[in-house]
Amino acid sequence: MELGSADAFDRMGTLGVEEEFYIVDERGYPASGISDLVYDHPPGGILEDRIDHELFQFTIETQTPLIEDVDAVEGTVREVREALVDHAAEHGYRIAAAGLHPAAKWRELDHATKPRYKSQLDRIQYPQHRNTTAGLHVHVGVDDADKATWIANELRWYLPPVLALSVNSPFWNGFDTGLASARAKIFEALPNTGMPTYFEDFETYQQFERKMVELGSIEDRGELWYDVRPHTGHGTVEVRTPDAQTDPAATVAFVEYVHALVEDLAARYEDGESGTDIRREILDANKWHAIRYGYDASFITRDVEDTITLGEFVAAESDRLGIDSLRTRFEMESGAAWQRRIHEEEGLDALCEALCLD
Repeated sequence: MELGSADAFDRMGTLGVEEEFYIVDERGYPASGISDLVYDHPPGGILEDRIDHELFQFTIETQTPLIEDVDAVEGTVREVREALVDHAAEHGYRIAAAGLHPAAKWRELDHATKPRYKSQLDRIQYPQHRNTTAGLHVHVGVDDADKATWIANELRWYLPPVLALSVNSPFWNGFDTGLASARAKIFEALPNTGMPTYFEDFETYQQFERKMVELGSIEDRGELWYDVRPHTGHGTVEVRTPDAQTDPAATVAFVEYVHALVEDLAARYEDGESGTDIRREILDANKWHAIRYGYDASFITRDVEDTITLGEFVAAESDRLGIDSLRTRFEMESGAAWQRRIHEEEGLDALCEALCLD
């Protein structure tokens, strides 16, 4: 039974970025390619031992090397993406990016045969069988386990606005869902997803993680798929909220914001600030607003006395943290609106082409 340890939390501010992508054919439509790209021809260079696949044979994930300085995020993210695109092209594939692929119909696609995923399909059934989602995961190193748990608690209120900024999945299974992030709603059908509850300290979280494994609710700690979690193996706080991004500049913006926010919360923890135990129902309501409305969402404030628009959130956080990344993303057309515009004006073929990274 693989479980993490408080000892893993020993460095502050380091970064790791995981991005999930789609393997597609020359037209940009889903193609089963993990055997070629992951197993038969594993890549070298920056992708060596940093590429894996997900549940379906057309989904693939990359991990960056450890990033020591936030200023290196953009170069590293772009280098990893370019290496993946080149690796795919060498074997007759292309790479696309979105929270959901608009042409992916899960009943017609092949699942991966990896034992871990076969077990999940058997245990979870329908919700996992249809899980064609792709996300962006940001890891930020934290140098103390209790601090990491406190930060994860505090991050929860900020995550719905992050999701609203990232929305990039209006289409699923061939139709327009009416949602800005259908990925988030589809993924929430799995067990152990969505907003986590408040954990008093790391010991409480670790006990929960251990009991979930020991009592057979999950097979390993990696099946705790919450929107944010202390990662007890990497010694990080992991934010798992955003949709996968087509534009690398959007990915960089989210990574830079999450890093700044974690650093800010770490300083507040060191200053002895008390935590904010907001009801999960309030956080769920805020997340629903993000899922449904994207850029047009508003959110219940931390004191549960008022609401704030996404634009107001972006302005306040940008000024408070002294960063430009959120404004940069907000000034871009949302991924959901962009996809709908292309689909309406040019059709599905054009949208599939637009999602390709080459």
